[in-house]
Amino acid sequence: MHRRFQLTCPMLLGPTERVLMAHGGGGRKSQELVRDLFAAAFQDPALHRFADAGVVEGAARLAITTDSYVVSPIEFPGGDIGKLAVIGTVNDLAMVGADPRYLTVGFVLEEGLPIETLWRVVCSMRAAAAAADVRIVAGDTKVVDRGRADGLYINTAGVGVVPDGPRIEPASVQAGDVVLLSGDLGRHGIAVMAHREGLRFQTTIQSDCALLHEVAAALRDARVGLRCMRDLTRGGLASSLVEIAESVGLEIAIDEAAVPVDDGVRGACEILGLDPLHVANEGRFVAFVAAAHAERALAVMRQHAISTAAVRLGDVHRTGNSRVVMRTLLGSRRLVDMFSGEQLPRIC
Repeated sequence: MHRRFQLTCPMLLGPTERVLMAHGGGGRKSQELVRDLFAAAFQDPALHRFADAGVVEGAARLAITTDSYVVSPIEFPGGDIGKLAVIGTVNDLAMVGADPRYLTVGFVLEEGLPIETLWRVVCSMRAAAAAADVRIVAGDTKVVDRGRADGLYINTAGVGVVPDGPRIEPASVQAGDVVLLSGDLGRHGIAVMAHREGLRFQTTIQSDCALLHEVAAALRDARVGLRCMRDLTRGGLASSLVEIAESVGLEIAIDEAAVPVDDGVRGACEILGLDPLHVANEGRFVAFVAAAHAERALAVMRQHAISTAAVRLGDVHRTGNSRVVMRTLLGSRRLVDMFSGEQLPRIC
């Protein structure tokens, strides 16, 4: 049972909580805030599944999700805030097995934002929505004073339809399952951060910002014992796996040798003192599948351009521990945990 909290004005929270609420994050403090404050306050079963989208029952099962995008800068190698907003919302719906259908969009515009910049972002959103075959059916615009919004913030809500079948969610993960990873890690976070700070490497690192709905639907329909999917956004691979392990009370073991990282991203992380396991992605996901069907699931993933480099990352065990461990290249085992804060703020 989650602890029950009496809600108070955010100004009464301590300094750490105030900073967290102001800036967001993908680490342990963010997880605790969601679990112990928001989920405890609202007390709805759809929230307590802690999936990428809430699934509600009715004449059809609907998946509903919402997200806000505060990336800085708003244009970066491989994408922009508009493309990111559509793709991020569509991917969250896809991760619970939904077919994305509708989006709403809210724009918070800073006074002085060039209309040419806004037009590029809107066109980027239009192209991403068309590629995902989703309709943008409602929206809102607000303008705030100069210096209050980094140019542009976007909020989205998404609705999708979930076909009949087993729930695809963290609670479905079982001991013995295999963990598959769709591709290399860390491109988005490094691309945004390098562009923001004016860092130059030998090659320009492009964000992996990409739609996942087609490969997710293919896995869902392939009857491979699909238990759970999770896109590796804020907090990266590490946070996603730790959240799942803790929610089901199982141990997830991954192999260091199997973790794919592009040489350019790896070099940038070494220079900057970052761990690719904690860096955000916008076109990568993990899938938990029944061990008997793991190779077929991997083959399904490799048929799609976004996941041709999919790998078998690890497996799930019942050891009495709710944790993630890495089997290292040296033959030892080390604990993988969430970052205590956020390595790279304002990247999504």
